[in-house]
Amino acid sequence: MTTRARTRRLYGVHALADTVTMLRRSLRHAWRSPSMTLTVVGMPVVTLLLFTYVLGGALGDGIGGPYARGGAYVDYVAPGIILTAATAGALVTAVAVCVDVTDGLGDRFRTMAISRASFLTGHVVGSLVQTLLSVLLVLAVAVLAGFRPDATPVEWLAAFGVLTLLTLALTWPAALVGLVARTPETASNVPMPVQFLPFLGSAVVPPETMPAGLRWFAEYQPFTPATDTLRGLLTGTAVGGSALAAVAWCGGLAAVGYVWARSAFDRGAGRRGVPEARGGPGVPGGPGGPGGPGYEG
Repeated sequence: MTTRARTRRLYGVHALADTVTMLRRSLRHAWRSPSMTLTVVGMPVVTLLLFTYVLGGALGDGIGGPYARGGAYVDYVAPGIILTAATAGALVTAVAVCVDVTDGLGDRFRTMAISRASFLTGHVVGSLVQTLLSVLLVLAVAVLAGFRPDATPVEWLAAFGVLTLLTLALTWPAALVGLVARTPETASNVPMPVQFLPFLGSAVVPPETMPAGLRWFAEYQPFTPATDTLRGLLTGTAVGGSALAAVAWCGGLAAVGYVWARSAFDRGAGRRGVPEARGGPGVPGGPGGPGGPGYEG
């Protein structure tokens, strides 16, 4: 083994170890502060119960077919609501990253002898674990409400693959939001509109029932193929080209979000919380530094 190959291998081992350490830190924070996780689970559960027991009869009759008379509307709406649980995980990532940055921890990690990728990757993977656990809880509530998926083991694996890819597609851009947001409140508000996009797709009613302009948006936005793919895998409806479109959308968004977030972190986005960034001791603008208090030069 050449020296360069040995160096790359050691770097890869250290990067993995640093990422695992950051992941454990993220999960420990989630365990000690479960309020955010409960919020992520609570909204989809309330929405599911609302659309099943309050609006299900009228919406099921409007859709017609096997969903008429409200009897099986939960089979139509449950996959869409489960998908909204995946979108809610982005909020957790944005807030967690922003809290670390505004507290100055992000820049401290940047100056330490650890892999730079581990900081954001630990947050993203930790959010992925929390989100998939939330999805399981929402799925359990859906089953209690009458949802009866008939997927095979392979289709279940494919369904969780779609949810995992969708979560990554939303979590990496959310990490970028956490880096550039000025406050955790801003970081929590920016991803909020994304949680409502599934409702402007095929989550609760087919796009064919919508007005022309909204129907065009619903058919070509990224959440519609993901919802149709998940519904097809769990309930046996036709998937068609939705699976390929969902993978393309999610893969593209995850790749762009990863590159953009890593670039922003490496450039030092979000350095407003660190004293040195504002002018630490001996640096311009800081105590004793040019332009700072106590400067006598």
